[in-house]
Order: sequence, then C-alpha cells, then structure tokens
Amino acid sequence: MQDTKEMRQVYCDCLLDLAKDNKDITVIEADLMNCIKTERFKAQYPDRFFNVGIAEANMVGIAAGLSTCGKIPFISSFGPFATRRCYDQIFISVAYSKQNVKIVGTDPGISAEVNGGTHMPFEDMGIMRIIPECVCVEPTDAAMLRSLMPQIAAYKGLVYIRLFRKKTEKVFEDGEKFDLFKARSIKEGKDVTVIASGIMVSRAIEAAEILKSEGIDAGVLNTYTWKPMDKEAVTAAAKRSGAIVVAENHNVYGGLTSAVTEVVCANCPVPVLSVGVNDKFGEVGKMPYLSDVYGLNVSDIVERCKQAIALKK
Repeated sequence: MQDTKEMRQVYCDCLLDLAKDNKDITVIEADLMNCIKTERFKAQYPDRFFNVGIAEANMVGIAAGLSTCGKIPFISSFGPFATRRCYDQIFISVAYSKQNVKIVGTDPGISAEVNGGTHMPFEDMGIMRIIPECVCVEPTDAAMLRSLMPQIAAYKGLVYIRLFRKKTEKVFEDGEKFDLFKARSIKEGKDVTVIASGIMVSRAIEAAEILKSEGIDAGVLNTYTWKPMDKEAVTAAAKRSGAIVVAENHNVYGGLTSAVTEVVCANCPVPVLSVGVNDKFGEVGKMPYLSDVYGLNVSDIVERCKQAIALKK
C-alpha cells in the first residue's frame, strides 16, 4: 500500500513546521522548487527562501555563508547535482569548515526513471559518506521522514538526505518514532537477515514473507542511516542469523553493501551478499523495467538469501 502523500510534500510540511518555531530555518533552491514542492515555503517565508538558479555549487557556497551567520540552510536538487556536481564546495566550504548545512538529493537510483543516466544517482551516498563527519540518511517512508526531520534540523553539522520524491510504499505507521542514529529491526530471523534501505525495505519485507512460506526464517533490518552505521544492530543481526543480504538502490561499490561489510568483517564475519546496482550507469525507463535491468526485484532478494544461507559454515 502506498502512502497517501508524496515524500516531497511531507518534506515541505516538515520545513514549514520547523520554521514556525525556528527563525533560522532557511531554504535554498537551484531552480527546482516545483519539483521538490518548496514553493509553499517561499510563499510563507519569502525572506528565508533563496533561488540561485541552476548553479548548485553557488547554492552550497551561499548555504555555507548563511551557516556562519547562525542560519540552518536546507538545500536541494536532483541527487547527482546536489552531490557530484558541487562536491568540492560541499567538502571544503561546508564539511571542512564545520558548517551546519542540510543537503537533500532527490530521485535516488532507479526512481529517477525517465530522466535517465545523467539524473540517476547510484553513487551519491557512497561519495557523501566518505566525507568526515557527514551524516547520511535515506528515509524509508513519510512516517519516518516526519520523525527524522526535527532531529536532522537539530543536529549541528552536515547531513545528506537521500529523498524519494513521490509516494513510497507505506512501511511504518504514522506517528512512529525513529532515532536518527539507530536502525529499525522490522523482523528478526535465524537463517538470514536482509539489511535494506529506501525502496528496498518493502521489497525485503515481501521477500521475507516468501521465504517464510518456504520454511526459511529471514529477518529484515532497516538501516536508514548509512553513516554513522548502527554497528550494534548490524553485528547483532550477523550473530543471530549467520548470513546477511544487503538490498540497496545504489551501487554496491561504496554503498550500503560496503558500509555493512565494513561492520560485519570487523565484528562478526559471516557471508554477506548484495542485491544492488553492480557497477553500472543509469538508463532511461520506468521503475519496474529498471528493477529488472539492475536485479532489484523481490525475487532477486529471495534468491540471494538462499545463496547466502548456502554459504554458512
């Protein structure tokens, strides 16, 4: 079942709620207000809204400057343009300078659909999580986004938010609370655990149900914050099930698979397999087609779980 509201609408709702009580909340856009639906923020707080045009690096520089004045800038663009296009400005002007800026990269992975490879970020979380002290988070659905936004605004430092723009599959109930720095265990399993993020969470849940019907006890762990990774939750899942499958809408190189493997290898070495984009560029297509192209379907998760179990000693 899909959420009733698009994630971009919920994002703007949260900004408006935060801005009521905090005069330092500001929004900067690179001419994509209509895409992220922040025109409502502009209408309500015109003196706290800035459109820099298609100049993402300049947007980051302005955000860094506003941060030095005590403001809390939220800036956004499509994932590749919010990260890769202005990476040096993010690294030096924001992170190295320890500024308090929140960057929103929309349309992650295959959700970019017909915008194609130039707009399809399979590497955004990978390049952002290697920036020292950068928090990287991918909200699963609207309920989680609502819970995390106040925490993101309150956190002092750089946060990258990987945001699905449209309606997501509803995974959590409205009003549920989430800790920005803790993973959410959806189901514990003794045979294998699927560690998933973003659109892959609902697919992991469906895969676990299929595996259950076949007599396999599969757990699902939602690591929505990729950095800092909840090492305790990941290690506990590895110890409990003895095998891990990572499901991500991202390149497996540098992505969630890499982040999880770093934890597992150091704390509880068990087989780790991945369902993700295997070192490929994006292409044009709707999500069902792209899920087939990159092997991101429920059936792919089911198969990888069986393979991971077979590797257990």
